[in-house]
Amino acid sequence: MAFTLNNGILSAVIEEPGAYGGTRFDWSGFISQVTLERGGYTFCVPESLSPGAGTGGAGLCNEFGISRAIGYEEAKVGEWFPKPGVGLLQKTAAGPYSFSGEYPLIPFTFNMQRNESAVTYTVEPLECRGYSMRLTKVIELKLDRLNISYTLENSGEKPIITEEYVHNFLGIGSAPVGSDYRLNLPGKPRIEETESSYTAELLEYTGSALTWKRQPERPFYCKLGFRAGAPADYYWELLHLPSGTGVRESGDYTPQRMALWGERHVISPEVFADIFIEPGMTGSWRRSFQFFGPKESHLICE
Repeated sequence: MAFTLNNGILSAVIEEPGAYGGTRFDWSGFISQVTLERGGYTFCVPESLSPGAGTGGAGLCNEFGISRAIGYEEAKVGEWFPKPGVGLLQKTAAGPYSFSGEYPLIPFTFNMQRNESAVTYTVEPLECRGYSMRLTKVIELKLDRLNISYTLENSGEKPIITEEYVHNFLGIGSAPVGSDYRLNLPGKPRIEETESSYTAELLEYTGSALTWKRQPERPFYCKLGFRAGAPADYYWELLHLPSGTGVRESGDYTPQRMALWGERHVISPEVFADIFIEPGMTGSWRRSFQFFGPKESHLICE
């Protein structure tokens, strides 16, 4: 069953660990909906509108190791490798790791403590071929912000080398994607490595804003170039122009890379955090999502 955090400004629906039973997204803090209480504006949608399609993502769900699965390459077929926030996965065949693949799973143990406006998850380690890690995640509502703090403790014998991002399945008020949306990016952004000429033709820039020329007919994907280390108040800001509502993401780390995925009903700006943690050491990072309605001044909460 899901539960709801509420601070009077925002409410966030969070699924219980295991409600999403896949092996891609983190089970701890799977945020399926965020609502701005004043006006009742919603921001989250499912990955797919067709029942049973897609990989089961929704809302603000994060993933570790989409391109650098911990311990996968050196694992033999039949051996296990750890996926933070999920459990131990079994390598079933030779070849590269597939983030959308189905793998046998031994889930981690998830401990949870919560109050009206915050929840803390502790994901207990399972030793696996020299890898072992404890993940602590805190999700907290503060004014108009939803903050996610991560602490990853390397209790194993091998370094943890991977990445983490939040997929951000966004559709403000469930409005379809098209010219009513604008994605603001700091500095002078670039569209890079599009999945096809379709994506390149669908998107366009005006200054630092990325817009859609029309409603997409199929999924689109590209990487977003940025100037590493450049100071900015946010990584991205998505606006729904007719309603004047929006959401922006910021954090306390320099992005490793950025990407954009979506289709007719969903826009997913993705910001990747690079993770390298030596044995006996701990890594931490924070993401902050700020939600605002029409003609609202942003409430600052650090």
